[in-house]
Amino acid sequence: MLTRTKDMWWGMAVEAPDPAALARFYTGLVGWPVVHEEPGTTVLATGPDGTNFVVFQQATDYVRPVWPPVDGSQRPMMHLDFQVGDLDSAVAEARELGAEVAADQPQEHVRVLLDPAGHPFCLVRDDG
Repeated sequence: MLTRTKDMWWGMAVEAPDPAALARFYTGLVGWPVVHEEPGTTVLATGPDGTNFVVFQQATDYVRPVWPPVDGSQRPMMHLDFQVGDLDSAVAEARELGAEVAADQPQEHVRVLLDPAGHPFCLVRDDG
């Protein structure tokens, strides 16, 4: 987009049955601060300059996604990836916050987890 400048904001929106609770989960997981909250919407800043964010929005007819995808069920539409130094420790921390480890694990250096609303996210040990 030619009209964008480096200090214009951008972000992604994630639907959830309880956006404030899901935002608190990610605040605990990666330390992103809450920068705005109103009924049905909670916004987390993902970078220090305030131009990147994730907004969690109320979805009244929310259907929990299924991982791995199954025909006829709600597919995950996107997921977040986080590089970690110690995979086992990172998984333990995420589980303490309310994540669950997905049954299907396609790669040895990656752990697929499900956040409290069922969105998959990956913890990745990337040594190189």
